[in-house]
Amino acid sequence: MTGRQGSDRGRVIVAGGSIAGLLAGALLHRSGFAVEVFERSGEALASRGAGIVSHPELFDALGQAGAALDETVGVPVVGRITLNRDGTVLGEHALPQLMMSWDRLYRLLRDAFPDHCYHGGRAVESFDQDQRGVRVRLTDGQSSRADWLIGADGIRSTIRRQLLPDLGPAYAGYVAWRGLIEERAMSAAARVVLCERLAFCLPPGEQMLGYPVPGADESVSPGGRRYNVVWYRPAEGITRLPELPRGRDGRRYDLAVPPRQVTSEAAAELYADADALLAPCCAEVVRLTDEPFIQAIYDLASPRLVSSRVILIGDAAFVARPHAGMGVTKAALDALSLAGALDAPDPAAALLEWERRRLRYGRAVVERARWLGGYLSEPAPALEAWSARVKDLAATLMAETAISGWLRA
Repeated sequence: MTGRQGSDRGRVIVAGGSIAGLLAGALLHRSGFAVEVFERSGEALASRGAGIVSHPELFDALGQAGAALDETVGVPVVGRITLNRDGTVLGEHALPQLMMSWDRLYRLLRDAFPDHCYHGGRAVESFDQDQRGVRVRLTDGQSSRADWLIGADGIRSTIRRQLLPDLGPAYAGYVAWRGLIEERAMSAAARVVLCERLAFCLPPGEQMLGYPVPGADESVSPGGRRYNVVWYRPAEGITRLPELPRGRDGRRYDLAVPPRQVTSEAAAELYADADALLAPCCAEVVRLTDEPFIQAIYDLASPRLVSSRVILIGDAAFVARPHAGMGVTKAALDALSLAGALDAPDPAAALLEWERRRLRYGRAVVERARWLGGYLSEPAPALEAWSARVKDLAATLMAETAISGWLRA
């Protein structure tokens, strides 16, 4: 971004104030656009995330957005390891990477975007557009006009629903149990095995993984970090509405059961299964997750991203299963390339090329994530059949999960 803060390049409204929306807002603001971000949630989003595997493309976008990057941005790991049920090593793969936390990334972007342009507790409810621009109606009853509307409002996007009313996320047949724990709570033996690597454990038809991320106080020093836990497990029942998981508040959840809403009975069953199915150090970190939460896994691929002056990015445009590790990086590339298109001499023409490239990229990410997680959607295999394939599967997962460079943006 060239930074033309002094010249108004036009007015942009961004629906959604999470990572994709903040990145788009910060990048466009630095290019001289007047930007307002509207986020449905009235509370801080920084406590909502877990771990993120970073990629060089993400850091490029963050730097251009004005994020203050330093040595506390992530925790380095040296590679990957897969553990057998008894704790012995099934395989290893050298791959240095930097592991980030969602809340750290969110705070970086909130600090990079003007506070008076960020409106929490107010969301875009609907819109209409003409040749001159877009008029949005907000949930508080007010309306506003802009030259462009960017839909960055996530998997249940209001903007996408108006543009593509027949399109919705498709359930993959399994969920991720997730959580963050304090590294200092882990035993010394578990820290030695887990805290310098991305670690896998593969019960039949399932996948547990974990890695270290910065601490809540942004510490990246051993003992001050946190450990991110993810366990993918089949859950056919949640495809039927009456069997959606119920939280402590009695509400049924279709996308995720948030922290503090997972019932004690469900958590106790998770801990018992961990002891029965996982390597001892992996079972330990699952049991240390006091407030696990459930994320249902979905796919979504929009057939188009631009409708005149309305544009979809991030999870509003494509939702890939987490195995590709590209959700945040794809959102960053969406935002970075979109800022360039809107700043072009002929934005309409630039958006046509932008849409073509982002459709190709988004579809490829979705397909790659389906490939990596496809076995989790299959019926549970017999132990003998699983034993015959698990070593090869481990080698593939360690080499291909959450890597960059396989497709040019």
